Amino acid sequence: MVSLICTLQHHTDDVNWCALSRNLLATCSTDKTVRIFSIFDFSELPFSPLIGHGYGVHCCCFSACGQYLASCSTDGCTIIWSMGTGERVAVFAHPGRCPVRVCTFSSDSAYLLSGGSDGTFSLWDFRSRALLRTGSVNEATVGACSFSPCGQMFVTGTSYGDVRGEVVRVRLASCGQDSQLKIWSISRLAAAGCRMQLLHTLTGQSGPVLSCAFSPDGQQLISGYVTACAFAPTTSLIATGSMDKTVNVWRVGDGLHAGGDEGEAVPGRKLQQQGPGHSRRPVSEWSEGDVSAWLQGEGLGALVRPFSDNNIDGAELLNLTKDSLTTELNIDSVGLRNKLMRKIDGLKTASAWSNDPDEFLCPITREVMSDPVIAADGYSYEREAIQSWINSKNRSSPMTNLPLQTTMLTPNRTLKMAIGRWKSSQ
Repeated sequence: MVSLICTLQHHTDDVNWCALSRNLLATCSTDKTVRIFSIFDFSELPFSPLIGHGYGVHCCCFSACGQYLASCSTDGCTIIWSMGTGERVAVFAHPGRCPVRVCTFSSDSAYLLSGGSDGTFSLWDFRSRALLRTGSVNEATVGACSFSPCGQMFVTGTSYGDVRGEVVRVRLASCGQDSQLKIWSISRLAAAGCRMQLLHTLTGQSGPVLSCAFSPDGQQLISGYVTACAFAPTTSLIATGSMDKTVNVWRVGDGLHAGGDEGEAVPGRKLQQQGPGHSRRPVSEWSEGDVSAWLQGEGLGALVRPFSDNNIDGAELLNLTKDSLTTELNIDSVGLRNKLMRKIDGLKTASAWSNDPDEFLCPITREVMSDPVIAADGYSYEREAIQSWINSKNRSSPMTNLPLQTTMLTPNRTLKMAIGRWKSSQ
């Protein structure tokens, strides 16, 4: 039996991945942010959202101990974040700086593996931050990768439908656009390398299977038409992410679950990004009371008094800087100033995306297009962004992951004129 615990509605664009540690839930999105929540009450941590990627974030994963989180993006980088402070610990640049679609830690966190949209993978020594090995699978996007539990082997999956092992016997699950979920056995042979044997083909789903995941003990498997799904390592929790911008948290059976003093959560509870009264209004139109309510909701209640004394409304909030926090509001704590500025940056980003019509945004950069062109997949992109995508040896669609039949780009003059009219009206 599976029951819905809560729905998180913090992201402003597609949720691409979710990951669970012993006490945290991480989610990432095309909105360029990574958000961190406590699994005990599903409150967002003070240092969340994590802002550092230039483009959409495709994947995130915790190290075994939960001390670090890795996230990768179209910007060609995998960022390592500290889960104690929210600060960036390291940045791994994928060779060629092609978009990085997926990343994962080995079971002992000794290695980090990342896969690119040009069919390449990179294996890093996490402790020394050294690049150990790179390889090319084919010209298709690497959309999945995983280490074996022993850490002696890793597997990659591509948009061509290939599943390949890289150096013992383990079970592997794969899914795809063919609506099938397949279970494989992988054995390492002394002389002949690896052998993959298809054990089962599950055909119970009526549409494409976009994600799948084993439970920590390997006894359960989830799959679905959602962009992300994950089991918690020590509790009976599942998190799923979707293109509707939400993250759902589910409880399986009668196991341990999160929320409240006794671990009890309210089924169907929905957690909003902002408190009542201002969640549907632009930040620039917030009143002083709205700002105070937002501060309380973000765990920054200590700042309510100085903000009220200085008549800080929404417009003033967006104009604050670290210098003004120090000199005008007399906030001496460096940590408090940094937390507040991260929250304000998140508001600015969310405000920008919420005001821009989605059809005017490039799917790659998530910014309003100035020179839109139509690619072979039928989608419109900013010319420079899609040309850079293609020039980095990508032969698959950024939207569908299917091969592009041609690299020819056609100017979308109708869309360009519509964007021009919209800009003139702003």
